Amino acid sequence: RLQLVESGGGSVQAGGSLRLSCKVSPEFGFTKYTGWFRRAPGQEREMVALISSRDLSLKHYSDAVKGRFTISQDNDLKTVDLQMENLEPEDTAMYYCAAASGRGWVGIRAESFDDWGQGTQVTVSS
Repeated sequence: RLQLVESGGGSVQAGGSLRLSCKVSPEFGFTKYTGWFRRAPGQEREMVALISSRDLSLKHYSDAVKGRFTISQDNDLKTVDLQMENLEPEDTAMYYCAAASGRGWVGIRAESFDDWGQGTQVTVSS
């Protein structure tokens, strides 16, 4: 199993930026996808951004964040980062890093992901 540790959350005003980072240990190994999900109070967990560990140019974004968020993976540093620009109050949520081995792959959804971090809070005020 992988250990995932998020950092970089915080509070910002609308229009501001934050960068989340996820440290993966011991290594990416045979990971199929890594990515970020979020859960706002009273809402279901939703996919934010995913990146293929086998093809770092293959990325998926939710419609809500497309054009504002950028996911990247550094195999040397063993990190998966989420650069968030032009943040909106609707982005307020707990953000979770996740990794999928591919063994239980059922598509781009949370059920496909095997390992999860503890989460980091992002709060955007208007």
